[in-house]
Amino acid sequence: MAFRSPKVWLWRWRRNPLKRRADVMEGWLVLGVGLLTVLAGVLAGLMVARSVTQGLARERADRRPAAAQVVAEIPDVPTGRHISHGAPGWAEVRWAAADGSVRTGLVRTADGNRVGTRVTVWTDSRGHLVGSPVPPGQAAFRAGLVGTLAGLGTALGPFTGGILLRARLERRRLAAWDTEWARLGPQWGRMV
Repeated sequence: MAFRSPKVWLWRWRRNPLKRRADVMEGWLVLGVGLLTVLAGVLAGLMVARSVTQGLARERADRRPAAAQVVAEIPDVPTGRHISHGAPGWAEVRWAAADGSVRTGLVRTADGNRVGTRVTVWTDSRGHLVGSPVPPGQAAFRAGLVGTLAGLGTALGPFTGGILLRARLERRRLAAWDTEWARLGPQWGRMV
């Protein structure tokens, strides 16, 4: 059974006569990169989540339901694939815009929405057809997910940079050891 020494906290900043300048630099580098990674990730994630939340809230405020009537059913184009009977199909609908003008457009409708059927469509402030707005609960989920992904993506930059800097410091440290060993190694061989 091998002996394991207890883990020493903050060992990089303790006094030690064998500690080299490269060890001190690596300690501060690890601390700085860790703080920068967390800070950048959290800030980016929060800003993106807030932006997505505000965008979806503006979208909800801009979209209005309008009563429309199916004026023509558009037959499905045969694609060679099996189409289930419950699948929504396309229909041409007519509705009155907020300014009083009558508009028409294509929407997906449930099976059974034949000519003359009333359907609800969503329009923007200019009266154009748009998709239904995202509900608040789903908007919060989307904002959280996109914010988390943005935060992780942003944190990856400083983290990767820190790994590359540590690898460079390690190469310099090994090169310094090789230089010292080349100078002191022959002297040590005579003592043994």
